Amino acid sequence: MQDDGGGPIGVLPPIQALQTRSGRLSFTVSGTGTPSIVLFSGAGVSLQGWQSLYPVIEQLGTVFAWNRFGMQGSDAPGDRQSGTVVIASLRELLGYAGVEPPYVLVAHSLGGLFANLFARLHPGEVAGVLLLEATHPDDPEALQKNAEHMVKALGKLLELPELFFRANVESELAAAEEIAREIAAAGPFPPVPLRVVTGGLTPRAAQVSPAVAGAKRAHQDELARLSPLGEQVIAQQSGHFPQMSEPALVLQVLRDLLEQARAPA
Repeated sequence: MQDDGGGPIGVLPPIQALQTRSGRLSFTVSGTGTPSIVLFSGAGVSLQGWQSLYPVIEQLGTVFAWNRFGMQGSDAPGDRQSGTVVIASLRELLGYAGVEPPYVLVAHSLGGLFANLFARLHPGEVAGVLLLEATHPDDPEALQKNAEHMVKALGKLLELPELFFRANVESELAAAEEIAREIAAAGPFPPVPLRVVTGGLTPRAAQVSPAVAGAKRAHQDELARLSPLGEQVIAQQSGHFPQMSEPALVLQVLRDLLEQARAPA
């Protein structure tokens, strides 16, 4: 199957790996142009979780996708995988791979915590941020309570045995509260173009309590207000994975964000 540009839909570029001071990390890099697009996956999801956006996303700029420690092709995580440790390794990897700032950070689910922290720690390197069903710093406690449901949902979605990602989900959720504290202690979120894509489908009550669902909606609104240039977009046909269920919408939002990021100040 091909997209309108003639390329095969959903096919990722070759996966590479490089050694950082904290361990070996796997990644892909393709496309050309600035700002560079850096993809942050959710817990338990490898860079293959972005394949629905390929190859169209490669037409928008240089695209860098990577697997955090514990995911396929990357080394097992160390004893302490705080946000600052992960981001330092990412920036080292970006340098080795020749992917230079400015960056547009595109983050899904738990990856939103890392992107949130990256933007605060290195605001001069960030041209824009796109958050997809992103975790809010006040969400980790609810995530811990729903960890088992998350593992089972990922198994069905990815069509993989749970053993492939259970340990990664559990270890990353265990670090989420520390990352949230790092976000609180970091500088302010930069006033860059920001889009927050929120799934419009309401989870069934058996999966998520009404209180948790209500808190999530409020938190998504708060994320969109992190920047004076922030906007929220509702993906009406999506749950927690809009990049899979509505890739055309996500690509259009990213296209608009890049256009704003490239515009003269």
